[in-house]
Amino acid sequence: MLQDASILFQIAGIGIIVAMIHSILKQMGKEEIAQIVTLTGFIIVLFIVLHRLADLFQQIKSVFLYQG
Repeated sequence: MLQDASILFQIAGIGIIVAMIHSILKQMGKEEIAQIVTLTGFIIVLFIVLHRLADLFQQIKSVFLYQG
């Protein structure tokens, strides 16, 4: 349970940082770079989620394919 909460805090932290950088860059008139930063943050979060899903499927596989 504690590990699940830390993943949520990591994703929220990435979102907050990306939003701050995006707004700063947009105010400076660099909309293209702000979009790239947002896309990069999305890809990082997507990799985190995909890694956790891979772990989940591996655990499910080990439960149903137990050969003991």
